[in-house]
Amino acid sequence: MKNGLSRFEFYLQKIELLMQLATKEQNPALFLYKNDARTLLFMLEALSRLYGNLHNKKKFFDIEEHFKLLEDGIGVIDYYDYYTKIFLAHPTVPVHIREYMEGQTREKIQHLNDLLSINGWLGEDAVRINKLRKKLDKADWLHPKEEVKGISEFYEDEIKQIKKFVKANRGQFTEMESQVHELRRNIRWLSIYPQALQGMIQMNDCGITEKLSEKYLKPEIVNSKYNIMPDTGINTWFILFEKNYFLALSWLIAETGRLKDEGLQNYAVMEALQQTENLDRKDAYKKSFEILGIPTNTIDKILSDALEITNRFIMEGNFDNLIAGLAHTKKAKEV
Repeated sequence: MKNGLSRFEFYLQKIELLMQLATKEQNPALFLYKNDARTLLFMLEALSRLYGNLHNKKKFFDIEEHFKLLEDGIGVIDYYDYYTKIFLAHPTVPVHIREYMEGQTREKIQHLNDLLSINGWLGEDAVRINKLRKKLDKADWLHPKEEVKGISEFYEDEIKQIKKFVKANRGQFTEMESQVHELRRNIRWLSIYPQALQGMIQMNDCGITEKLSEKYLKPEIVNSKYNIMPDTGINTWFILFEKNYFLALSWLIAETGRLKDEGLQNYAVMEALQQTENLDRKDAYKKSFEILGIPTNTIDKILSDALEITNRFIMEGNFDNLIAGLAHTKKAKEV
C-alpha cells in the first residue's frame, strides 16, 4: 500500500469503528461528539488538503468536503455546548440566554444526525467510507521522496499565506470571525498536519531558538502530549522541524485560541439576544457587554492583542525558522 493511502486508511479505520459504535446508540451524533470524532475528521481533512495540493486536486477536494461537512457539524455542536456551559456558570447571564444556547445545541445535534443518515455514514446503508476508499485507491500517489518535497513546499506556502493574511489587514483587526478566528484556523492547521502525516514530520532538537522566542517555551507547552510527534513508522523520508520553533507555534495557537474564545462569547450572547428579545444587531451587541459585565472596549482589545502577538511572532522569525530541512534513512538513500 502506498504511504499516502496508508495514512488515510489509518484514520478511516478509526472513524469507521466509531461510526459502527455510533450506529448502536440512540443519539449517534452526540456519541461522536463526546468520543472526539472531530479530531479524526480533522486528520482526514488535513490529509485531503495536503494531497489535493500535490495531485488529483478535484478528487481530494471532493473527499475533503465529506469530512469537512461532518467536522463542521460537530464543530457547531461544540460551539453551542461550550458557551452553554460557560453561561450556566456565569452569574449574570439570564436564564433565557442559557436556554437558547441549550436549544441550539440540541438542534445542531439533530442536524448532524440527519447528515449522518442522509450521507450514508451509519447503519446498514453505511456506504460512505467504502466509496471514499474507492476514490483513494485511484489517486496518483507519489514516490516518498517526491511526496516529502511536495509537502515541505506546501507547508512553506501555507506559512507565506498566513503572513500575507496578516499583512493584508494593514495593521488592524476589526472582525472576530473573519480575522481572529480565521487566523487561528490557518495557524492551527500547521500543527494538525504533522499528526496527520504519522511520522513524516520529526523534530530536530538542537536547542536552537532566538532569545526573543524563548518566552514562548512555557512549561505547559513544552510538556504537552500534543507536541510529541508520532513514531517514524513506515516513513523513509522526513521533514524536520526545529523543536523550539514548533513549540513556539503551539503557544501562538493556544493564545489566539484563548482570545478567540473570549471574544466570541459576546457574539454568542448577541445572537441569543437577537433571537429571544428581537433586538437588532447593534443593540444586542451593546447589551452583550452589560450582561457579561465587561468593558465595552473588550473586543477592540482582543482584536488588537491578537494582531500584536501574531505580528511579533512573524517579525521574530519564528515561522521562518520552523522547517529545518529534509532527511531520509540509509535505505531510502540507496533507492
